[in-house]
Amino acid sequence: MKLLCLDIPQPSATLEQYQPHLHGEARHGWQLYKSGIVRDIYFRQDRPGVAILAEAESVEAARKALAEFPLAKAGLIGWDVIPLGPFLNWEMLFAAGNA
Repeated sequence: MKLLCLDIPQPSATLEQYQPHLHGEARHGWQLYKSGIVRDIYFRQDRPGVAILAEAESVEAARKALAEFPLAKAGLIGWDVIPLGPFLNWEMLFAAGNA
């Protein structure tokens, strides 16, 4: 299952609170990448944070892996996990009258 995972910073979290966890964040992200769970990871351009494209058996399996990030374990971030599926409306482009 393909998933879009967006971090959710806790409103009271500060950069000073993040600092001790950043090395561990990178290490855990790398481990998830090597294991095939993280397929792509990007810095968000609208605010500080990340967007991850992930592969997992289920939303729950993805949440379990994401919960192991040090910032999540410290209660500084949460995750919005959005399951994705194939875009099936391509055929509408070729339906009679749309050609």
